[in-house]
Amino acid sequence: MGHAESSVSLSIAAQHIFDGTEMRGPGSVRIAQGRIENIAFGEADGRASIHLPAEAILAPGFIDIQVNGGGGVLLNDQPTEAGVRRIVAAHRKAGTTGCLPTLITDRIEVLERLAAVAEACLMIPGVLGFHLEGPALNRSRKGIHPEAEIRVPDRRDLAAIKSFGHRGRSIVTLAPECVPASMIDELIDAGLRIAAGHSDATAAEIGPAVDRGISGVTHLFNAMSQLNAREPGLVGAALADDRLFAGIICDGIHVDRAGLRVASRCKGRDRLMLVTDAMPLVGTNDRQFLLQERLIALHENRLTGLDGILAGAHLTMIEAVRNAVALVGSPLVDALIMASRTPAAFLGLESELGRIAPGYRADFVAFNPNFEVVGTWIAGAGSGEASEVSHRG
Repeated sequence: MGHAESSVSLSIAAQHIFDGTEMRGPGSVRIAQGRIENIAFGEADGRASIHLPAEAILAPGFIDIQVNGGGGVLLNDQPTEAGVRRIVAAHRKAGTTGCLPTLITDRIEVLERLAAVAEACLMIPGVLGFHLEGPALNRSRKGIHPEAEIRVPDRRDLAAIKSFGHRGRSIVTLAPECVPASMIDELIDAGLRIAAGHSDATAAEIGPAVDRGISGVTHLFNAMSQLNAREPGLVGAALADDRLFAGIICDGIHVDRAGLRVASRCKGRDRLMLVTDAMPLVGTNDRQFLLQERLIALHENRLTGLDGILAGAHLTMIEAVRNAVALVGSPLVDALIMASRTPAAFLGLESELGRIAPGYRADFVAFNPNFEVVGTWIAGAGSGEASEVSHRG
């Protein structure tokens, strides 16, 4: 998974530990060489090097597969190692220990700039791969994506896109009805995961695409053909097909509470993934930014262009977890699974991430009952943000 694992050896004691399946504790987690060495339940180890506050929960770190920006940086504007570091740092403060920096539809030169630094970016703790959202989208479901850059990839595009196939666990969002079926095969053969999104496909068009290997749906309900009585569309296909994972923006803005509950009941915690679709304002006090020369403003937690079209989200993963509990009525355990174990499974990392178990990478988040993050660890290395965490030894 790219970056070198920490040589740190330590133990973390907590009264409450979510191990990826159930809430347990008290106990202690011992870490060596960036991996979980063992877990002891029954009583927190008084000799542990880190003691969490009594009310804090230690859980697998959050994994966000759709992160356009953060910390004042939009990936499209700064497809550089420094830009990715800023984005990752902003989201880590909100519990994200693994993410896919996301490039939305843009000129080929921007895509190639990111491809040129992708290998170096994988060494940044927290980068699991990249998400290329476009350019093969349906113009009728473009959302905020620039129509002039939406296109069927040519050979130059494909060369750049396919170069991400073995750079972490990268994914491509495309409209399957807008590309030749052979292109889906070509991208999957290159090592990429494919998600359907920004699509006006019928359910009949989605089925064969899933048969070919499409395994995800990008921001369910948004920018896609809707569920109707006689045409289920991409929404209906996503809800009905258990082979498909689906990301969902749980901010109460992109999807109504009732829609969130329908998705939760149909997909379940093992196929529904919390995503942020976050933009650069996360981690800043700014109220507006430019998205490919379009002014995007934040008002009452809603990001829109001057035409009122939603432009990503002003959301963090800890907020998405809180909203899943508050808006959807999900048990906290389910919300945490949708924020970690399920995206890990979608990325093929289910034996590495998403659980607190021996042999897994030591990626954790600790948060209190107010859903405030008090600490994060990636491969056992702490963030230095955990002011409430007590250190010993």
